[in-house]
Amino acid sequence: MRKVVVRYKTKPEHADENQRLVENVFEELASTDPGGVRYATFRLADEVTFVHLASIETDDGSNPLGEIAAFKEFQSQLGERCDEPPAAQDATIVGSYRFLAE
Repeated sequence: MRKVVVRYKTKPEHADENQRLVENVFEELASTDPGGVRYATFRLADEVTFVHLASIETDDGSNPLGEIAAFKEFQSQLGERCDEPPAAQDATIVGSYRFLAE
């Protein structure tokens, strides 16, 4: 099982658009239920910082998010929407209460 944390800052004028694109990802995940994915996104109080938490567990090690059309659209121009580019790091859960499977 892979756990990843991604953090980035959008340009202020693109923050609402970024949120809309992220919301589209969650709508498609809810309608397609690809399995093997636990995913959450947070928009921080500064209004421009986003943090994505993902837990991916598939039999073949693939990432189902890559097959989601809305996720592809979200990623397509992410760099242009950002003031600080995405920084992804693998993570280990130290503790979780009803948040992500351990």
